[in-house]
Amino acid sequence: MRLTLTALALCLALPAAAQVADPIRPIRLNQTGFETLGPKRAMLGSAAHGALDWQLLDARGGVVLRGRTAVFGQDAASGENVHVIDFTAWRKAGKGYRLKVVDMESRSFDIGLHPRGNLAADAAAFFYHQRAGIPIEARFVGATWARPAGHATEIAPCFAGKDLRGNDWPGCPYKLDVRGGWYDAGDQGKYLVNGGISLWTLMNAHYSGGWKAFPDRSLRIPEAGNGRGDLLDEIRWEMDFFLRMQVPEGTKLSVPVNQLPRFGPPGGTPPPPLVFTEIDASGMAHAKVADRNWTKLPTAPADDKEERVIYPPTTGATLNLAATAAECARIFGRPDPAYAAKCLKAAERAWAAAKRNPQIYATGAFTGSGGYGDGDVSDEFFWAAAQLYAATGKAEYREAYRASPHWTAELQEASWGRTATLGMITIATAKDSPAEDASHAWAAITAAADRFLADETRTGYRVPYNPPAYPWGSTSSLLNRAMLLAMAYDHSRDRKYRDAVIDSVDYLLGRNPIDQSYVSGYGARPMRNPHHRFWAHQLDPKLPGPPPGVLSGGPNSGFMSEEVRKAIGGPCAPMGCYKDDINLFTMNEVAINWNAPLFWVAAWLDATA
Repeated sequence: MRLTLTALALCLALPAAAQVADPIRPIRLNQTGFETLGPKRAMLGSAAHGALDWQLLDARGGVVLRGRTAVFGQDAASGENVHVIDFTAWRKAGKGYRLKVVDMESRSFDIGLHPRGNLAADAAAFFYHQRAGIPIEARFVGATWARPAGHATEIAPCFAGKDLRGNDWPGCPYKLDVRGGWYDAGDQGKYLVNGGISLWTLMNAHYSGGWKAFPDRSLRIPEAGNGRGDLLDEIRWEMDFFLRMQVPEGTKLSVPVNQLPRFGPPGGTPPPPLVFTEIDASGMAHAKVADRNWTKLPTAPADDKEERVIYPPTTGATLNLAATAAECARIFGRPDPAYAAKCLKAAERAWAAAKRNPQIYATGAFTGSGGYGDGDVSDEFFWAAAQLYAATGKAEYREAYRASPHWTAELQEASWGRTATLGMITIATAKDSPAEDASHAWAAITAAADRFLADETRTGYRVPYNPPAYPWGSTSSLLNRAMLLAMAYDHSRDRKYRDAVIDSVDYLLGRNPIDQSYVSGYGARPMRNPHHRFWAHQLDPKLPGPPPGVLSGGPNSGFMSEEVRKAIGGPCAPMGCYKDDINLFTMNEVAINWNAPLFWVAAWLDATA
């Protein structure tokens, strides 16, 4: 029996451990329901080699549609012999439908115009929950998730001293006020690399206009009612932090130049010592501000007693600032011209600094925070050039992105370490892009979307994603593909692309071999125990579980230590390498760059239903 909205709200307010887990069902489907006019597919793992009869039952148990399963066969991603139940032909809205195959029956589900409910707004609320430097108030989030401000004042020095490999960092001659911004993930670090793609995704949602604008009073945040769009307010919270991380003019710093990040297993051959060179660091951006040492689980942000330090500037962080600040100049041009001008000045300073220092990489030699090491920043240069051209129209930026190898490279889904796609999206959609450039970019986006559609035919669970191993944050990889599929639909109006976006979200909300919704508060078996230092009810009953709308990183078959394999019960097919456990950070961490595309895709689906 489905919960009423009131009962569901009461259930979501309960701590994770107080909610009884729904048993796994053999018929796997989107646990929130189906769009009236959209595709409707469910999956069954069965040893049967021949097609099976299925029935669609209404709330009274009457058969309203019949069919035969389509046998995909053995599926490497799920490890199952998969049958597909396609009942797209049924287009009557209603509650309490069920599917029946032989003696197996699904949970009841609804069919309606907006079956995903408030997912877009809940996914957007994640960013308010993750804010640093401000109390998270009960009047916006409810008493369960309210907390005092974490790091309310944050005037931090640069890291100085020895790193994990014995390199002696000289630090810098100043402290910076780096308050505000979003905590990155389950930890309480704040990063420009990873913050950049997250910030841009929300900016892109605003820039695209229409459904994505989220006007004033549409979100539950302190700035609601100030006369400016709420999505812009959330964007500015992070953008202000980015601006504070820029190195002051006239600063010279000693940093490693052209020394690639080295990540290896503990006990492996250590890399050679770093060599430090003095550079003009004016206009560069510090990579992150974080705890000098890891905070233990659980630790509420206000209880974090670790020393906060700023980590050295890098070219990648600087280009993340250049790209996002250039986009800031575009989207704030009308509501706040002075702020737009401030952003553009910072963006051009950052671009000049990155051109002057193109090979300053994150080394990953620190504890207390993520490394985000990237030894190839050509994609960040492409992205920043595209954003700066869109903001200024200056020929030098167009020449830079057209000369980049990424201009003609095959487009992939975006990630923090693969940002050229963000630049290509900007070139395609910017109102003042040269026609030939926009045409080239749309062709690249459509070609990528077509490759993703081909991947869908290769998976039993009809997901437009088929890597040999599911990586860390696999759910966000799928959602970033869904964004490109959505854009292909916007450009062509071909329903096959929108159907593939729905297939992606169906997978995230339960149509997968472990019958798991990877979004907290959504579905019969939602994620409840994320790797997070405050939403840690699994470890401390006084702390809450996650609020609704938080996305888990999901299955991860690419980082399987023996300890993780044992924790999840042994070997697993790629889609099955997951357990809802706070300690399994490679599978169940949450992060701003995962919730950003969830918000984007959920809001887009609502608007195009």
